Amino acid sequence: MYPRSLTLRHQVKTTGQLDFHTAFTEEKLGQAEKTELDAHLENLLGRAECTRQWTERILKQTEVLLQPNPNVRLEEFLYEKLEKKAPTRMNNHELLGQSMIESGNEFSPGTAYGNALIKCGETEKQIGGAEREFIQSSAINFLTPFRNFLEGDFKTILKERKLLQVKRLDLDAAKTKLKKARMTDARALAEQELRMTQSEFDRQAEITRLLLEGVSSTHAHHLRCLNDFVEAQSTYYAQCYQYMTDLQKQLGSFPSSFSNNNQSVMSGAASISVPTLPVSGPLPSPSSGRAGSALAGGFNELRISSGSRKARVLYDYDAAGSSELSLLADEVITVSSVPGMDSDWLMGERGNQQGKVPITYLELLN
Repeated sequence: MYPRSLTLRHQVKTTGQLDFHTAFTEEKLGQAEKTELDAHLENLLGRAECTRQWTERILKQTEVLLQPNPNVRLEEFLYEKLEKKAPTRMNNHELLGQSMIESGNEFSPGTAYGNALIKCGETEKQIGGAEREFIQSSAINFLTPFRNFLEGDFKTILKERKLLQVKRLDLDAAKTKLKKARMTDARALAEQELRMTQSEFDRQAEITRLLLEGVSSTHAHHLRCLNDFVEAQSTYYAQCYQYMTDLQKQLGSFPSSFSNNNQSVMSGAASISVPTLPVSGPLPSPSSGRAGSALAGGFNELRISSGSRKARVLYDYDAAGSSELSLLADEVITVSSVPGMDSDWLMGERGNQQGKVPITYLELLN
């Protein structure tokens, strides 16, 4: 046998749980009245839920932007949960830069192509460093505040909202009990319970309302975080632009026939190979080449005489079509002028091979 007092407590507890679940079930079935929240509180609840949904979505998409690789994101998440520092690894720009530098050294920094590869690799590494700084800044000033809201403030709101739901069901159960009470003593107890549950419900509604009104300050804080993110992104893109502009200036010092080959690419030829060190812009004039005005005079004499001369190739050149002749650095070929040909080109011959060659890749021999 259990003590009488223990049995009564058990009955009261069981009865309270039964009333709670009965009220919840009857509300769902439409068989009992439901205490409605005031319109202001309902509006605050809807606003908080909307804030949660969009904060989660923005957070997720920003994480994808900063780290497109889902496997790396998962690894970083696990390290964060284990409170361990993730291993430092090179990003894609840094990996590309490293490959370019190594290949440039392999081809020899003394060659035009090798030197250009090294310069491009150094620039890619600079861009990689700028990207790393941008990601770190965004993680601290943008992602962390958004994540703190979801894992901290909003979880507190959810907890208090759930408690409010419990208090509301308790209140509805007390109202139902009062309606069903017939005896005077039973009605008195039911009225007392109703007053107590109403007080607890009002108190919990006020606590929940204060928390929900704090969402406005969250919006203000997230606005400042958004400004920080935009500033970091602007700085990152400005750095990248400056690095690439400086790289273009450095590559502009190398001779190239990019413009002519690019036209062939646009025409849709299938067997086109990109020339060494392409840079935008027209071919430089002979007078700005290695031999200066003397070289320009030599080419002019060749055109006037309509004869042929021996010429040494200064740089490798990949032909952009069947009408051109591919060249290898330091080889000697025979060149001649053809009436009507563009002044930037000569006709080159190597054994039984013949084709157009750019004069900026040639040095006439005596």
